[in-house]
Amino acid sequence: MTQTLPPTGRDLFWPPADELTEAAERIRSRLGDWPTTHAPWRICLTAPDEPNGGDLIIVADLQHHGDHVAKWLVKGAGVIEASDDSATLHLGGERYALAGHLAEDWIAALAAFLDCGFDPHDALTLAMAWRDGDETAHPDAWPTDLSRFPRVTGLPEAPSQPFARCPDRLGLYPVLPTADWVERVLDFGVKTVQLRHKAADAGLTGEIERCVVAGRKHDAQVFINDHWQAALDAGAYGVHLGQEDVHTADLHRLAATGMRLGLSTHGYFEMLTALHFRPSYIALGAVFPTTTKVMPTAPQGLARLARYVKLLDGVVPLVAIGGIDGQVLPQVLATGVGCAAVVRAVTEAADPAAAVSALQRAFLQ
Repeated sequence: MTQTLPPTGRDLFWPPADELTEAAERIRSRLGDWPTTHAPWRICLTAPDEPNGGDLIIVADLQHHGDHVAKWLVKGAGVIEASDDSATLHLGGERYALAGHLAEDWIAALAAFLDCGFDPHDALTLAMAWRDGDETAHPDAWPTDLSRFPRVTGLPEAPSQPFARCPDRLGLYPVLPTADWVERVLDFGVKTVQLRHKAADAGLTGEIERCVVAGRKHDAQVFINDHWQAALDAGAYGVHLGQEDVHTADLHRLAATGMRLGLSTHGYFEMLTALHFRPSYIALGAVFPTTTKVMPTAPQGLARLARYVKLLDGVVPLVAIGGIDGQVLPQVLATGVGCAAVVRAVTEAADPAAAVSALQRAFLQ
């Protein structure tokens, strides 16, 4: 049964706004069975006397509110500066700037997407993809038309040419800690791997060079995590970077050489950020809890992954990543994603060759 926003016991808006609450409930009822959020978000149409960490204060002009904005942010509140064709969220020391259409019901839609458990920057992205009346057009009104989504602004200039393409469906994608592991797994017949060698130590160059040689030997796609300069020097097939790296890596140079680029994302705002740079693939995660690295967001889960795939399938190759093993892989692939990255499912397997074989069979079913 579809869950809706509770009509009582929770302040959705300040000051209270019955019509907005009704619109939010109506929109929420057409978004699917998402667990109701426990986060105490409250959308403030005017500034409350005592804002708190659950408040999102909407203003038309940030400068008009002067020193008040700094005080609101210090108290943990968020501020959304909204105009006819843009909205910028200031929250937690970060700035999320979006350009695009704002429907008449965008504030109600924002409340509905917050209730579905999305963080404010992703809820705002979805609210800007909303159009008035969407809740009456289809039983499932979730935004899936990429052309209606906003554009992230304030990003570095994208390379003049898109990054070179990689296969649309990369299949099994082990992420491995050493060149020894890369060579071993390629010998098992895997065609896409990543070297995640975090330390920039004296042996890094040699590790990357060995991986590049192994990739050429097996006609495989070998990506290097983070160390884009060393990967470029070694002539690697591709690099995998995080969101923060797009501000520091020389993406223009990487694209010009024909190297492939994979970018990590953790939600709608970051997916739009990644698309701006026209990468070779986008990684979606973490799908499940993972112990291999500290994640900036809570696990996405299969329901979100399915929505992401529906939005981006056919636009760019997609990779599901985070906590994936043989037990959950069939459920991951059922979302339609064409690639799944694994770590411990291979590196901690009692018999890595058998584990790889079993994981590869899942892609054939």
